[in-house]
Amino acid sequence: MQPLPLLHQHQMSSQHSATPIRLLALRNDVVCEQMDWLATEEPLEIRVQGPGQEMVRVAVTMRTPGHDHELAVGFLYTEGLIQARHEIVAIQADGSQDDQAPCNVVTIHLTRPIDPTTVQRNFYTTSSCGICGKTSLEQIAVHCAPVAPGPVVPRAALVELPTTLRTAQRLFAQTGGLHACALFDVKGRLLSLREDVGRHNAVDKLVGQMLLEGNIPLRDQILLVSGRTSLEIMQKAAMAQVPIVCAISAPSSLAVEVAQRFRMTLVGFLRDTHCNVYTHPERLALDR
Repeated sequence: MQPLPLLHQHQMSSQHSATPIRLLALRNDVVCEQMDWLATEEPLEIRVQGPGQEMVRVAVTMRTPGHDHELAVGFLYTEGLIQARHEIVAIQADGSQDDQAPCNVVTIHLTRPIDPTTVQRNFYTTSSCGICGKTSLEQIAVHCAPVAPGPVVPRAALVELPTTLRTAQRLFAQTGGLHACALFDVKGRLLSLREDVGRHNAVDKLVGQMLLEGNIPLRDQILLVSGRTSLEIMQKAAMAQVPIVCAISAPSSLAVEVAQRFRMTLVGFLRDTHCNVYTHPERLALDR
């Protein structure tokens, strides 16, 4: 599949994802000055533009710079503003004239006009870090069908996912302050990983990557998030048709409702050899 044009794209190095800081550290009885690294947090403005239309601002999200085009595409897809890769003509990334600074604006150029009322509604619901409330279940259902039956995952593969995730978290190892989202096959092999200060951004980056590579829907994969699962995480996974969602921590009540409604397997507290299965356990072979 041919890559999409990237217009005015800065070459962003990995240094933008972490910011150095000098601090005082207390180590037992010794106080010393040392260098450390913080997870970088910058705003990203996501814009869309259809043919013959003015550019429309869709949302602003606080994110860790890197994979910004994937984040913007994933956001538009998981919010139901686009349905397929072929709707995207080009991706334009703009920012400071300083090539060493991260780009903080991404514009997605579409093949079709965008409905401004839809954009305004999505901007409102995501401006405070995601959609909220049980009425959101109805909104998801407008764009999302129940998930297909999917694969059956053996217990041995399931319990190894967190270790594989942590080993692959390069930026977390450097900063200790990033969420991660990873995609695995049914044998527990890592397919892709994205990190961000926002867990929902990490999911959007991963979904955006898969959409741009032509790999959506994700009917035979497992999604693992490093923190808890919220309604928003499950919404994004449902839009990508992920059959199995796992988390290191707990789900919210609405996350479980989404999993039940869209026939998704939801696993929480996946640590060491332990886990809780909240919905649709038929996709897990826990006895082997």
